[in-house]
Amino acid sequence: MDKTKRRTLKVLGGTLGATAFAYALEPLTAWTKEQSLDEFLQRHYKELSKSELEAVLRRIEQKTRETYGVDVHVTDLHPQEGVEFGYALNLSVCIGCRKCAEACHKENNHDRATNNSYIRVLEMDQGTFDLEKGTTTYDHAVPAPGKYYLPVQCQQCDNAPCVKVCPVQATWKERDGIVVVDYNWCIGCRYCEAACPYHARRFNWQKPQVPAAELNPDQGYLSNRVRPQGVVEKCTFCLHRTRAGRLPACLEACPTGARVFGNLLDPDSEIRWVLANKRVFVLKEELGTRPRFFYFFDT
Repeated sequence: MDKTKRRTLKVLGGTLGATAFAYALEPLTAWTKEQSLDEFLQRHYKELSKSELEAVLRRIEQKTRETYGVDVHVTDLHPQEGVEFGYALNLSVCIGCRKCAEACHKENNHDRATNNSYIRVLEMDQGTFDLEKGTTTYDHAVPAPGKYYLPVQCQQCDNAPCVKVCPVQATWKERDGIVVVDYNWCIGCRYCEAACPYHARRFNWQKPQVPAAELNPDQGYLSNRVRPQGVVEKCTFCLHRTRAGRLPACLEACPTGARVFGNLLDPDSEIRWVLANKRVFVLKEELGTRPRFFYFFDT
């Protein structure tokens, strides 16, 4: 459904009574029972006024409180001036423990039954670099002899194919380089999921189940708020943390210091030092996606 159709529905809603309008929309809203009529008709995030956005944030908090019995705080942190985020990962010291994936799972309020995470850790044979031959289901002690480990998550591409294919502009790249999704605008077509060459997007086939005691109350509108059923979600470099001057949850959980995060525009940042002094590469460079996620070795 494009913007014109959504706007037409709003005009129609002002003409019909609320009950009649809801009945008329029933075939269109069957796919997203998690959304209220207000949520379905909400204007695009980038079109909302400050007061309208504030009302949306409070509505999400109230809905979460009613559903989980937990008080949460949903923010809308904007990109900082003079900041473009980058991430780097030292494959020489990654041991494949998957603590990063576990931290991502908890921080971002993922569905507990599916153990979802934005991070996949591939176990690879040393001397090879064929992503299709890597496995994410290893269950032995790590690091294993003759193996190395390649965590893969959203690459926050400058030339993001997922953004190009979205028919309703529900996903876009922000000034600090983070590719985001408006989960109230996403129609669940999954075009972005198909377009991503890094398998970094996840579709919610059912309503995420998170025990109230495990719900992370520090939430962002464009990041880790509980997503509804029927939308595609993705990593945002924990923007609810990083735009507030904190580090991504996956980095804080890494026991070996393999992860480096920082401002690419700051010549004194650790990420810039890595790019200047290490042998750095990106995944699938030939596709021209220009990732902001880099990999490097010590040697």
